[in-house]
Amino acid sequence: MPGASLTTNGRTSARLGALAALLMLGACGFITDGADVPPESETSSTAALPDYVTQAQANNQADCLTDLWAEKPNPDREFDLANDRVEGGSISCATGTTPSEFEAMLADIRQAASAQDRAALLGEIEVPLLFIDHAGERRDMPEAVEIEAHFDEIFPPEMLELLQRIELGDMTVVPDQGGFFELGSVWLVATERGGRPRLRTVNRQALNEAIIAAANEEAETLPPAELTPAE
Repeated sequence: MPGASLTTNGRTSARLGALAALLMLGACGFITDGADVPPESETSSTAALPDYVTQAQANNQADCLTDLWAEKPNPDREFDLANDRVEGGSISCATGTTPSEFEAMLADIRQAASAQDRAALLGEIEVPLLFIDHAGERRDMPEAVEIEAHFDEIFPPEMLELLQRIELGDMTVVPDQGGFFELGSVWLVATERGGRPRLRTVNRQALNEAIIAAANEEAETLPPAELTPAE
């Protein structure tokens, strides 16, 4: 849908997006059978939480960052502290790596997508890649040569457009699962503790749903059309 913004606006939409993505995890194999989808309160911002809960989360965040910094020669402490909290919780606690590692990877992805640099994008992928097509068919791609052969299907123009503008602050994290954007259109995971995240899942069905949701929300915010007097 040309011109449609994929980014949903407002905290309510973000929470709904996070919940929708978590519901999708079961179908995509990220959540094992019997796992419960967290209630909305667990995906809300810390502003809505009691003070003692917020303080406990802050302490956990500090512990996670401190542990990760201890393994790095020159950690970017200022950036990590300022950007560790996103929708879903603490990046460092949920993913096992730092916000600065995510930021570096996202900057490279944006540049590669803007330049349509296939080699650079392929270099950001974790093999095996989980690809879910527009119809919801799940396909595990265990070989880099297979991913390259299906590049145009995995990364159509609308997916490249998403990758050109993903920002750290728009990410939602799920503990021990990674971080995702746009209802799970792309998932990033750190395969090594404290290491650089990589692209693990590309979900075109989720992207289509995000485009539709954004278009519907945009239509709801448009002012009513002025009535034209009858001639």
